[in-house]
Amino acid sequence: YPVARSFYSPDLGRRQSLGEGLESWRGFYQSIRPTQMGLSLNIDMSSTAFIEPLPVIEFVNELLNRDISSRPLSDADRVKIKKALRGIKVEVTHRGNMRRKYRISGLTSQATRELTFPLDQQNTMKSVVEYFHETYGFIIKHTQLPCLQVGNQQRSNYLPMEVCKIVEGQRYSRRLNERQITALLKVTCQRPYEREHDIMQTVRQNAYHEDPYAQEFGIKISENLTLVEARILPAPRLKYHDTGREKDCLPRVGQWNMMNKKMVNGGRVNNWMCINFSWSVQDAAARRFCQDLAQMCNVSGMDFNPEPVLPPITARPDQVERALKTRYQEAMTKLQGQEIELLIAILPDNNGSLYGDLKRICETDLGIVSQCCLTKHVFKTNKQQYLANVTLKINVKVGGRNTVLVDALSRRIPLVSDRPTIIFGADVTHPHPGEDSSPSIAAVVASQDWPEITKYAGLVSAQTHRQELIQDLFKTWQDPTRGTMSGGMIKELLISFRRSTGQKPQRIIFYRDGVSEGQFYQ
Repeated sequence: YPVARSFYSPDLGRRQSLGEGLESWRGFYQSIRPTQMGLSLNIDMSSTAFIEPLPVIEFVNELLNRDISSRPLSDADRVKIKKALRGIKVEVTHRGNMRRKYRISGLTSQATRELTFPLDQQNTMKSVVEYFHETYGFIIKHTQLPCLQVGNQQRSNYLPMEVCKIVEGQRYSRRLNERQITALLKVTCQRPYEREHDIMQTVRQNAYHEDPYAQEFGIKISENLTLVEARILPAPRLKYHDTGREKDCLPRVGQWNMMNKKMVNGGRVNNWMCINFSWSVQDAAARRFCQDLAQMCNVSGMDFNPEPVLPPITARPDQVERALKTRYQEAMTKLQGQEIELLIAILPDNNGSLYGDLKRICETDLGIVSQCCLTKHVFKTNKQQYLANVTLKINVKVGGRNTVLVDALSRRIPLVSDRPTIIFGADVTHPHPGEDSSPSIAAVVASQDWPEITKYAGLVSAQTHRQELIQDLFKTWQDPTRGTMSGGMIKELLISFRRSTGQKPQRIIFYRDGVSEGQFYQ
């Protein structure tokens, strides 16, 4: 089954359920690319979500995670079913080998037993239940369920759910939920040598040398991977605070830990609070967790007040906005003009949209730094490593530095250390397929210190749907009194760099993700 430049098949292995009527199919991506070696075949393994080819009733059972014949459908159930099934192709199973296919356009508001339709031009009405019994000898069992509507709105056809089966090979192009994403990542995660083996096997199975079109053009494709000269870059030495037992360290295979080390610049947190959104975490457990985290922050080199502004409270996840704003106001009243510097939030392990809602409110409404922790980590018996990792995140969020490259301090990084340099990074995130009205979000970050190049500031901007060019990167406008004015995200970050370092950058390095070769010169 082709999807853009990829091909998927249920026979390529690793077919696995993702939940709610979806499954992952294995496939491969391929394209021919011009390279310095000539034309090269670029091929890689990939996985994506397909709709499980189930009988519709089984699909709906999976979607709602219950037996739909056990109790009536609620309005919310109907909306969910209609949204999931609209546009899906089904085949009928009540006519023997005649498997006619239809595309679902909707769901009837009435139950199957209540549905009638005009049988002829004299408008003789016939019930769906009677029609199926008389015409096909088929007795509908689930008469309490709605029918599927197929065809157009002017002339709808009614199909009982139990006579329909979803046609195989329909890719699911809408957004996956958190559990489905986790399941898909689990099935796609492979060790490099396993991935290499699968790619080689795919190339052999594709038998490009037998392809008549490739032969016609005189294209021959080797079954061996291209060999290129490469080396592993030496790991940079990291500088830590002089008061720690270890003042610097050399990472091994990309790993190191904070044992016997202190942050090179520990941040300060005097005013903080904790809100617990998990019903399984008692107040005493939340208090103890916060004490352990505060202690780890201090041990690692931060100046962290062990006492919160207010004791931790428990709140309901469905009232996140009210809980955050109420507690924030209570804390601000007590602080009398001082700012809240950190919110620690304890979340349920499966929290749906709670994490996103909390971040949005904290960052756009309240303007406070937040750190989320899952329930499973609160109850972890040996959580020192976890607390150390969270401490590193908190320190950066409150303006500290965890570590600095030794080469940066000794001015030995080419094209960075010789003169004041700012490093930018930019990307645009587009809405998922099906979200036609949502804007694309452009994000630009830039370094805010030199020579360390460790602190970064970020800006985000909403722009036209699926527009890859960043519209707010640089812009000009006419001011009635001051004439032509210029601004934008670049200018804002350049001014911020000067404010934090005391000097203008003399060099700009710009990293840009997600741009095709055709757009490079734009």
